[in-house]
Amino acid sequence: MLETLRLRYFQGNQFIKDIENAPMRKQFRGFPVLKSGEDTSSCDGICPTGALNLNPLSIDMGKCTFCGACARACKAVEFTNGYKLASTDREKLVVMPDMTYEDYQKTAVEVRDEIHKIFGHSLKLRQVSAAGCNGCEMELNACSNVNFDMGRFGIDFVASPRHADGIVITGPISENMAYALEDCYKSTPDPKIVILCGACAISGGVFQNAAKLNREFLEKYPVDLYIPGCPVHPLTFINAVLSFIKK
Repeated sequence: MLETLRLRYFQGNQFIKDIENAPMRKQFRGFPVLKSGEDTSSCDGICPTGALNLNPLSIDMGKCTFCGACARACKAVEFTNGYKLASTDREKLVVMPDMTYEDYQKTAVEVRDEIHKIFGHSLKLRQVSAAGCNGCEMELNACSNVNFDMGRFGIDFVASPRHADGIVITGPISENMAYALEDCYKSTPDPKIVILCGACAISGGVFQNAAKLNREFLEKYPVDLYIPGCPVHPLTFINAVLSFIKK
């Protein structure tokens, strides 16, 4: 017992105290910055998901896997380590030249009074892996570990949609998972929210042209929050949800 207390004393607090301003390592590829006037010919056809558009120059973070191939090929693209990437508007995920990370954060997430009123103090989410590679799924699992401790904000993943306030979708949504996803959505009590997490969920990612996808769910039901990444970092996810439900 004394040994356990001694270790606890020397370890200190392991959780990240200020989750909204936590530092990110420099190597992390986050918010992309595009420089107008630079030669982009070497970037032509290099993006595996078609996220990079050269005419006009733009990057769709909903398609981007943040592989860095475009940044290595030409000087027009540079990735910062900004990890607050979420948006309530799909179109705002498209980054244009000379747009700064700070400017993006100001308008990306629309805070709605009704969302804060209903979910601001407690949010229970059911995560659905709709044919994902398990990358985003593992990162979402890490959100509840001792470092990130998402539960202290009243945000938790639950085992049943009956206990949930919304669903978090990862993966490109295959034919085999389409019915299960819709069943989960219908089993979640109203009012509820839908969150797309990762490039695969938002756009299909590297699987967007696969014949065995069935993404009709996204045409039938509204999406409340888009969280880019491949996979999504825990800091990205937690900050995205916090910015969505707070005042």
